[in-house]
Amino acid sequence: MKRYALLTLALTGLMNAQIPASHSGEIKATWGQVKGNLQRMVDSMPEEHYGFKPVPEIRSFGELVAHVADAQNLFCTMVLGKPRPESNAKKTSKADLAAAMKESIATCDAAWESLTEANMGEKVGTGGMARSRLATVEYNTIHSSEEYGYMAVYMRLKGIVPPSSAGRGPGR
Repeated sequence: MKRYALLTLALTGLMNAQIPASHSGEIKATWGQVKGNLQRMVDSMPEEHYGFKPVPEIRSFGELVAHVADAQNLFCTMVLGKPRPESNAKKTSKADLAAAMKESIATCDAAWESLTEANMGEKVGTGGMARSRLATVEYNTIHSSEEYGYMAVYMRLKGIVPPSSAGRGPGR
């Protein structure tokens, strides 16, 4: 019984622990890299390749851009407590999709700026989406980075060096 009480006290203490500000700063710096790579990627992929699919069963490059913008809007509006904007799924032009990406990045920047040491541990979302504010923007950063990796393959298949590899020397 004593072990159970001690374990309960220890877990309660861990659950109520504050998230160190340094952790959020490190993740925010990673977000800065990811968003920069995404925006440069969207800008550098030629319009004629936005409909490109390596195989018919997967999303086109443009559909991936819309997906990333929609996911970023989902997670970051949750943190901001605002309604999610309309989906970008029907957009097909480079100009429209680049604008959607830029807007979703601005929304996520606002979500990051809204974090304070006092509120970053507060839960947002419901059900399986319920996370702390910090974990929500962290998850968004991870998801966006993962999608960037997929999109980098599309660029390489078209002979274009992705932004994160550009300028690293021959063969990159």
